[in-house]
Amino acid sequence: MTEQTPSTPPFRDPHLPFAKRIDDLLQRLTLDEKLSFLHQFTPAVERLGVAAWRTGQEALHGVAWMGPATVFPQAVGLGSTWNTDLVRRVGEAVSKEVRAMRAHDDRVGLNVWSPTVNLLRHPLWGRNEEGYSEDPRLTSAIATAYTRGLRGEHPTYWRTAPVLKHWLAHNNETDRATSSSSVRPRVLHEYDLRAFRETVEAGAVAGVMPAYNLVNGRPNHVSPYLREHLRAWTDEELLVCSDAGAPSNLVDHEHYFDTHEEATAAALIAGVDSFTDHGTDSSQILGRARRAYEQGLLTEADIDTAVRRQLSVRFRLGEFDPHHDPHAGTGEFDTPAHRALAREAAEQAIVLLRNDGLLPLAPDTRIAVVGLLADECKLDWYSGTLIHRSTPLEGLYERFGAERVEFAEGVDRVRLKTSAGTFLHVPEAPAAADGVRGAEGALDPALLAGRTDLPPLTTDATGTELALVDWGEGLLTLRAPDGRYLSVADDGYVRASADQPGGWVVQETFRLEPHEHGHLLRHVGTGRHVCVAAEGVKVADGDPEVWELVIAERGEEAVRRVAERADAVLVFAGNDPHINGRETEDRTTLRLPAQQERLLRAARSVNPRTALALVSAYPYAVDTTALPAVLWTAHGGQAAGTALARVLSGDVSPAGRLPQTWYADDADLPGLLDYDVIGGRQTYLYFEGTPLFPFGHGLSYASFSYGDLTARVDGGSLHVTFTVTNSGDMTADEVPQLYTRAVEPSVTRPRRELLAHERVTLSPGEKRELSFEVPLSAFEFWDVSRGGPRLEPGSYDILVGASSEDVRLRTTLRLDGEAGTPRPVFRRGLEAADFDEQSGVAIVDRTRTAGDAVTPQEGRTAELVYRNCDFGDGVTRVVATVAGEGVVELCLNGGAPVAVLPLDTATATPYDYTSIGAGVAVEGVHDVHLRLRGPLRLAHVGFSG
Repeated sequence: MTEQTPSTPPFRDPHLPFAKRIDDLLQRLTLDEKLSFLHQFTPAVERLGVAAWRTGQEALHGVAWMGPATVFPQAVGLGSTWNTDLVRRVGEAVSKEVRAMRAHDDRVGLNVWSPTVNLLRHPLWGRNEEGYSEDPRLTSAIATAYTRGLRGEHPTYWRTAPVLKHWLAHNNETDRATSSSSVRPRVLHEYDLRAFRETVEAGAVAGVMPAYNLVNGRPNHVSPYLREHLRAWTDEELLVCSDAGAPSNLVDHEHYFDTHEEATAAALIAGVDSFTDHGTDSSQILGRARRAYEQGLLTEADIDTAVRRQLSVRFRLGEFDPHHDPHAGTGEFDTPAHRALAREAAEQAIVLLRNDGLLPLAPDTRIAVVGLLADECKLDWYSGTLIHRSTPLEGLYERFGAERVEFAEGVDRVRLKTSAGTFLHVPEAPAAADGVRGAEGALDPALLAGRTDLPPLTTDATGTELALVDWGEGLLTLRAPDGRYLSVADDGYVRASADQPGGWVVQETFRLEPHEHGHLLRHVGTGRHVCVAAEGVKVADGDPEVWELVIAERGEEAVRRVAERADAVLVFAGNDPHINGRETEDRTTLRLPAQQERLLRAARSVNPRTALALVSAYPYAVDTTALPAVLWTAHGGQAAGTALARVLSGDVSPAGRLPQTWYADDADLPGLLDYDVIGGRQTYLYFEGTPLFPFGHGLSYASFSYGDLTARVDGGSLHVTFTVTNSGDMTADEVPQLYTRAVEPSVTRPRRELLAHERVTLSPGEKRELSFEVPLSAFEFWDVSRGGPRLEPGSYDILVGASSEDVRLRTTLRLDGEAGTPRPVFRRGLEAADFDEQSGVAIVDRTRTAGDAVTPQEGRTAELVYRNCDFGDGVTRVVATVAGEGVVELCLNGGAPVAVLPLDTATATPYDYTSIGAGVAVEGVHDVHLRLRGPLRLAHVGFSG
């Protein structure tokens, strides 16, 4: 120990525990200085030598927004690898690049907002690309691996500090700032909380970010779950960072509070520690917090708690111990190892969905490469800027030779003719016109403006032939011959200026709207029509031009031309991550866009040896019966093209697995806002239909046999062993998966549920024994009758296979547990939200701070079912705790009402509860049915007598 001197305050002493050092620093800060820590951009405290700091560095699959960096596959692609070791190494590489970039640009933050652990419950969710899986156990396994890589292995100092997004039950972009996810207790505990819990408990998480939405009528930013659950899972201080603008939404959009001072205080007390609002301008938030303190809504102790959590993260990152921080000199950036890892990740993410022997392609195959994604390396909103780039076409040129590969993109080649007979013309760009959006980096890329340094479009006698793509539902892009997309900048002029569609508000999409004998061309980003002015073509509110679409060549014609000359055709289809399915915008259908379906049909019509390669951020519903081969990959980052070529050629055997169910039809999907995965029979856990491709599905060029299954219970765990043998003729990966199913459950349980998995590499003939140890708690369900988890005694199938449906081995074990008992309703009554089944019900907030109630969905009668309710020797009265107005009917076993409880006079607010009662004569055990009519909130039903 060194002797303490006045010049070395305790908070600077690396020999003291962090907690003591934080105590020392906190007591040195003034109230105003502590208040300043509440905003995302925390200013320096120069008198103490404390530097400025900010929360938030996007790093979902590489360092995002801050310029060039290594770009790995999208998160859903990392999920499809089912490889925790690989994902840990990706997280490690990303965190090292964060450190290396920060050494040269202090805008790069060490508090990384990643990963996203929202479950991929619904495949139409616009942000499907950001999650790992529909399964909570797979999601937590992948997220834990990524956070461990981001954190680093040093026991004291973290390389970066990961924040999990987005707490909680967040799977819709439609009305995302005002919609409420109705999450029953079983779904909350068995599904939505589980992915967060298991990741936090693994110990490499620095915090979470609440989502924009409400859960059960209460905004996530004032959720009691932050205290009741999140902070109970770990002894570490967790930093809760608000999502951007969400604190203001509490008043401005959600109208949950009357004043911003009330909202700020409520969020801080609930557990939000850092407020991301109004960009870099902290004055609004700090003013609200100061006034909340002056009004007595906050105490200094409340503020201290939030500041302590931020300081805890900063100390762990080594900020106050620069000479002891083992990560301070990290300089690994775009290294050969990172490039190799990007390719490995892209290869492992590829999922072979169907193969009737077409793949792999022989070295001398003449290949037609067609489709809108064939020569693209697409980025998404949370990507960095590419340093290296490989498209499928480039990868196939390199692998098979350009002389054996023929390409047709399949775009429609068009000219746009004005009513005056002239044509839309793209002027020649200056020689120095090349530029990539975001290459310079930006703290908020939503603020990046479009280019105005290029000449606006004009009209002339011949015009320019444009490449037109319909990305679905009439949403078009138009591309000039030099590869630049037509775009609109702040000055309203149309230019060929964008390297790709992108931006928070995409300025590169248009719609053709029928009008008289032609079309109006509407620019989607501004909502204005394109018109022709003397100074150039622009968008405006009036005088729109009427255009005639003159088609020089349909994309199908070019596709048929190259397809009929080939030995095999590869059709690359999918999505642009900035169009029709992205943050702020959900998809409306599982179908491929019509233009891409036409290209696929055109290729298939002239060449039956046509394979479909889907490159997309989400599943599609595609008729694959006539296709000899189908594969899928998420947008694979910088090495995507090389990876695809290596898999298609057989240099690498595919072994990716689907991380979510691929449904066959839109009719199989629940409503986007239906978060009841149990009642709605959602995901592979409960879906009772036939999927297009099941969860965990993925084929190989090798074949594998399974055997020697043993299963036993010992020491509170299930121990399972089995063998896997590569019976094929090439080295390949296999992903054995362990599932369970309760044979005769007393409540609805999953059809099967993932317990464990492992990705293994086996050479031809190699046999490997795998062992899994699964705690018996994995077999529990949330018993609403007791308000806690319960292991139900009985028989459980133990299933081993290559997917959730491809089961190769099975056995059945009987597990001991705790038998269920009837609900003691005479003693405890019924909490309204603790139902077993429901229809027409929405769960809402009982008060603004805690508790749940239920209410009928708008325009519906709600029915709640509570099974096995024990009334003992008899009750004579029922009392309901309600607010609003309406009627509660009590029925037994689905019969006629035995009691009707009207609330005829509306309460003053939805939170002013009153009691209404009626006489009733019930004894014994019955199923209770409650029917609710009218705008009524029911919190509790009690019985007496």
